[in-house]
Amino acid sequence: MARYTGSEYRRARRVGFSTTETGKELAKKPYGPGAHGQDRKKKLSNYGEQLQEKQKVRYMYGLTEKQFRKTFDMAGKLKGVHGENLLKLLESRLDNLVYRIGFATTRRGARQLVNHGHITVNGRKVDIPSYQVKPGDVIAVKENSKEHPVIKASLEALNKRVEFITYDEKNMSATYVRYPERSELNPEIKEALIVEFYNRS
Repeated sequence: MARYTGSEYRRARRVGFSTTETGKELAKKPYGPGAHGQDRKKKLSNYGEQLQEKQKVRYMYGLTEKQFRKTFDMAGKLKGVHGENLLKLLESRLDNLVYRIGFATTRRGARQLVNHGHITVNGRKVDIPSYQVKPGDVIAVKENSKEHPVIKASLEALNKRVEFITYDEKNMSATYVRYPERSELNPEIKEALIVEFYNRS
């Protein structure tokens, strides 16, 4: 499946969930897209709810179905709660952490920065957005990219960082201190429904 390149707002309205976690997509039009968006209030079946929950999280992190299923399977091999492990792996992706640090204003923008070779992990350039960052790893902007206008503008616009990241403003680097606690992640996500979705298929 090709990666989605359409409107993030339209996709967020389709699942009734802010995939950017800002709420902007649903602020003016908190209903589905299209001419009949306001009329689509049919109650979902159990399967429909599970599918929608999976799509919400997949859209939020910007993964294809194949990538998302692979991450789900990886989470199942870890100790602990399957759904929570899935969210921890998604949060540990390099593109997501570049977004969380504030080097980009969106995950899509963060993925592009990684793809174009602007980001290093522990001093080495990494251009794979799905790279799994481990606690203790240091993510930084490459030396010759520190004046990149997109990165500078994004850092200036940032209001707050998550607590599982520490930032070194002088070196434009951040340390992934630890895996996030479930309470630090989006409370609107019902990861148990995603587990149920894949377990029935």
